Order: sequence, then C-alpha cells, then structure tokens
Amino acid sequence: MNFQETIAAAWAKIVGLIDSFILILPNLVLAAIAFAAFFFAARWLKILVKRLTRRHRQARNLGMVLGRLAQGTVILIGLFVALSIIIPTFRAGDLVQLLGISGVAIGFAFRDILQNFLAGILILLTEPFQLDDQIVFKEYEGTVENIQTRATTIRTYDGRRIVIPNSELFTNSVTVNTAFESRRMEYDIGIGYGDNIDKAKRLMLEAIYSVDEVLRDPSPDVLALELAESSVNIRARWWIKPPRRIDDLSSRDKVISAIKQKLYVENGIDLPYPTRQILFHDQTEETDGDRSSQREGWPAGNNEVPQARGISDSLRSIAQMRASRNGSNNNQKQTNSNNDRP
Repeated sequence: MNFQETIAAAWAKIVGLIDSFILILPNLVLAAIAFAAFFFAARWLKILVKRLTRRHRQARNLGMVLGRLAQGTVILIGLFVALSIIIPTFRAGDLVQLLGISGVAIGFAFRDILQNFLAGILILLTEPFQLDDQIVFKEYEGTVENIQTRATTIRTYDGRRIVIPNSELFTNSVTVNTAFESRRMEYDIGIGYGDNIDKAKRLMLEAIYSVDEVLRDPSPDVLALELAESSVNIRARWWIKPPRRIDDLSSRDKVISAIKQKLYVENGIDLPYPTRQILFHDQTEETDGDRSSQREGWPAGNNEVPQARGISDSLRSIAQMRASRNGSNNNQKQTNSNNDRP
C-alpha cells in the first residue's frame, strides 16, 4: 500500500465517522432534550414536595428526604432514557457490565457513601436535631445550617462552616443546646471564710432576680457547694429562655456583674483569690494548740516542746547567718591574697 492509498483509507474512515455522527445527531439532540426535561421535572418535583410539607414542622424533614430522593430518582431515569435514545440496544445492566463492576465491588467502593446516606435519612426521619438548632459535637459547636443526605453543615459562632459526615453524627453523642424552650445556667462564686454564708446567698439571689433575662419559673437558686482552699464556693443557678448562645452570654454577663456589684461593692463581702500559707516547724503561733503533740506545724520531739518563733525572728537569724558566712569568705580571700604576695 502506497502513500496515496493510505491517505484514501484514512479519509474514508473520517467520512464514515462523519456520516455516523450525522445519522446519530438527531438522537443526540432528542436525548439532550429528554434529559433536560427530566432534570427540570426533578427540580420541580423536589420544590413541590418541600412546599407541601413546609407548613407542617413535624413533616418538614420527611419532605426534604422525599424531595431529594424523588429528584435523584427522576434524574437517574432521565439518564437511562437518554442513553436508550442514543443507543437503542442499551439496557441498565449493560452499564454495569461495561464498567466491569460487580455488586460486591460496588458495595465496597461506595460503602462510606451509602453509610452516610442511610445515616442522613435516619437523622432526617428521627430528628435528633433540626435546622437552626445549636449543637455541640466533639470540639465543634454552632448552628445547624443544612442537613444533607451525605453530611450536615454547621456554622460556628466565629463564622466558620464545619461539614460533618452523617455517619459520625449518628454514631456519636451530640449535645443539642436548643432542644428545649428553656435552659439552666450556673456559675460558682467564692466568698471569704469570715463572711456570712446565708447573707451572701440572700444577696446573690437579689442580684440574680434583678436581671430581666432570668426566668422566675423555674426560679433561680444558690447552693453552698464546697469549702475550698481559700474560699467558700457558692453555686448560682438560673434559667433562660430562649436557650441560644447569645442569650447564654448575655444573661451570664449581667448575672455575674450584678452579683459582684451586690456582694463586693455594696456590702463588702470578700471575693478572695487563691492564697496559700506556709508554716515552718518553728514559726507557728503560741495559740495554735497543744504544742506537746504532733501537729502539721511542728514535730512532737523527744518530750521537748518547741518554742514559738515569729517569721521576723527567723528571717533575722537567716540574715545573720548569711552575713557571718560572707564575712568568713571575705577573710579567707584576704588570707589567700596575702599568701600570694612575694
């Protein structure tokens, strides 16, 4: 075969491909029109289902699920119809055989996708949380923006979007802060050991009641919680409605400010910071008790009662010891210097 025959054969193939494309072109146009019709019909069907269920809060998520399933099903049917128009002998099973994918391989390949899809369906049906709920999941906290069949997106309070797979949400614990109409808040306040607990609790209640955001029913309360190292801790508890994050911060700010004003500024009740007292064995006071017995401040000794001594006396003794030591060192240096002279 010479060069001219090669060119002629190639041109014949090109002409054949063009003729085949011209013959199939009407089918391509018809398939595109059919797929577009199915595509727009699927979108319209999804909107229709969502509109029918929008008025009923309990059926809103179910309508979302049904709408998305209907849209996906119609688009899939449209794809098969378009392929059947282009290839009249096409069947759905041929596509799987063409790709060489068996049912087991599909299951392994799309395991995570199917798991998230089923978890999304269950979340939408069981409604552990809904759109606009504020949830806490692991280290993430924010407002639920969208619940899709694959993942759920939340908007954090600092303006970030977090996408969480539905299988993670369905198999782990999720805290829903807005699940109920009201929510209880709490904060611990420490007062001095010399202050009257009952008076402090009464003043704290007055301060809490002065905040408008605090509910009267259920009523707030204050409880003595523990005897800490340097304070008596009292827990203040109050309820807010609605229980959203902004309401939490607003009520907490006003309650804490009112308690501080009422206790410390107006009534002089101490709000102590952590302090620690260190006692040496010979620096305890004479009025601390029986000094002949074992106490945390001194040893029992061998029938010898240690005498009390103030911290100032101990510091004076330490200063004298250091001065004496420094003097001895200076004398030694002077002696060494004299010995080094010729």
